[in-house]
Formats: sequence, C-alpha cells, structure tokens
Amino acid sequence: MRVLIIKTSSMGDIIHTLPALTDATRAIQDIRFDWVVEDSFVDIPAWHSAVDTVIPVSLRRWRKQPFKAVVSGEWKQFRQRLREHSYDYVIDAQGLIKSAFICKRARGQKHGFDKASAREGLASRAYDVAHFIPRKQHAVQRLRRLFANALRYSMPDRMADYGVSREHFKTLDTEPAYAIFLHATTWPSKHWPVEYWQQLAHLVTAANITVYLPWGNEQERLRAEQIAQVVPQAHVLSAMSLNQLATRMAAAHFVVGIDTGLAHLTAALGVPSVTLYGSTRADLTGTLGACQVNLEVDFDCAPCMKRECAYQGSATVSPACYQTLPAEKVWDEVQSLLTKQADES
Repeated sequence: MRVLIIKTSSMGDIIHTLPALTDATRAIQDIRFDWVVEDSFVDIPAWHSAVDTVIPVSLRRWRKQPFKAVVSGEWKQFRQRLREHSYDYVIDAQGLIKSAFICKRARGQKHGFDKASAREGLASRAYDVAHFIPRKQHAVQRLRRLFANALRYSMPDRMADYGVSREHFKTLDTEPAYAIFLHATTWPSKHWPVEYWQQLAHLVTAANITVYLPWGNEQERLRAEQIAQVVPQAHVLSAMSLNQLATRMAAAHFVVGIDTGLAHLTAALGVPSVTLYGSTRADLTGTLGACQVNLEVDFDCAPCMKRECAYQGSATVSPACYQTLPAEKVWDEVQSLLTKQADES
C-alpha cells in the first residue's frame, strides 16, 4: 500500500504527524509513505523509516511571487512530481485551503478532516472522504485518529511513538554534560523574559552543566548573545542545519524551551525537556512523550492565544504571565525530571 501525506508546515505540526505513521506501519504490514512538505523542513519526514520519498514544495515563497513560480517552471515541475504515482490513499493532514489545493491535484482516494474538524472548513470539499475528528484533544492524537480512520485500522492506545531513532543522530564525539535552551519563537507573547533565561543559565552552569543557545535568524542570534553575555559557561552555537541541530539536541543532558517547533523535536528524540507555556495551551499542542514536562503559567488571562501580550496591569516582566514561572521554579522542575529519569533507568 502506498500513501501520500500532505503536511507542509510548520515544524511542530510536521513532527506531530510522525506517530501516526508509526501506528500505520504496525497495523498494515506493507504500507509505505511519500510526503509533501515545505522545502525548509524536508529533513523531518526522512527521519521516519516508513517514508520513501519527500516531495518539497515552496508555497511560502510562491505566495510572495506567484508569477515567478509559474514562469520559472517550478510549479509545473512540482505538479509533475506530485502526479508521478497513483496512490492508494492521499491524506491531507493539515486541513488548510493551501494543503487541500495540493491534495486535489494528487492521484488517489483523498482523505482529510471534515468541515467541523478542519482548521479551514472549506478544505474539506477537496476530499473524497472527510472524517470528523474532535478538536478538543492533543494535535498528535487527532492526527493518529485521522490516519486510523482513513486507513481503516483501530487506533492503538499506546503512547505516541515518533519513530525517530536517536541512533540516526549519534555522534562519536564525547563532551561533558550540557543543556540546550530553546529561547526563540515567532510569537512575542511566547518569549520567556531574557532576564529569566540569564538567571536559569546561572543556576545550570553552577551545577557544572554547560549551556548552548541555538538560533535561526539574526534577531534570535542577538537574543542568544544577550543571554550568554552574563554567563561565561553559556555559549551561542554557530549556524546549523536542522540535522546538525537535531544531532546536538539528541546528546543533550536536558532541554528547556518555550512553545516552538524545536521543543517538539525533543519529544521525538526522547530528550528530557521542560517546556514553558504562557499564551498557548499545552493540553492541545504541548510536547508529548517520554521525559517531557509542560509548565504552564498561572495567570488570569492565560492562555490568551494572542500573538502579542495585551495585559495592561502592573507586572515585573513582559509577557506578564511569565512572572508566575521564574527561573528557580523551572530549575526545580528540571532537577525533578532528571531525578525521576535516573530512578527509572
């Protein structure tokens, strides 16, 4: 059986889809997958052993220059590659109009979320079979249910298995214990205050654990440097590919992060992690898996689900809700997680 998955972005959403593939491979012996994904995330689907072909798409770039995409022949080449095979099933795991647009042009029986379940209800018109998947459950579970319904097997009740082997990222290099701080995200309301990162870095390095700070653009690099400048044993990493960063993360003693795509990579790798949630909901999109702790703020207007913090009252930090998650509390959670992991090993 050959299945085409359409899940183009973002990083966390793509990682959320991986456990559904593991479920399907355990339920259907001969199943194999191809995957349509944004070109900036092509590494991720290839981490799962059931994926044969990754088909890159550049919708984000094409939307900005649609005429150029047509004239250059990029769209034509993508469409030809999309239609190279006739699939037994085509599953739109995104539920957006843009993903449905791609799904409609693939060859095979098309499945996706129904109007009540999709993020954009009009997308459901592109499918031959539309499935009702309740919204009020974690994104990973929703996708596992969608695949089970589309491919006609019983959804297992076991813990989500991302199917990503840490052996894939194993390195022969050895170094003392280190932690990684995932400090960068696109929503200002998700940013844990820089002064808290600095305080946490002091606590971590006092325990003889080095801190590494990754970044993906110039603004993130500047924030990383700001955090590191007051802590001698905190270091800003050089620019890395996603595979290189995953290799670095796989060997980390632990990770502390905010609600960002890379935080979900820690769950896929099984790295002990504490992830902080202020404006967003951990019950719907929190990191899910072994060795994962999701810390949520305790604040009247949280989670607000807003990109910018709109709180008008007095507060010691911004975003205001994070004053209920100071560095000392986060460090206590890290220590408890590591102790629990040691007791279970």
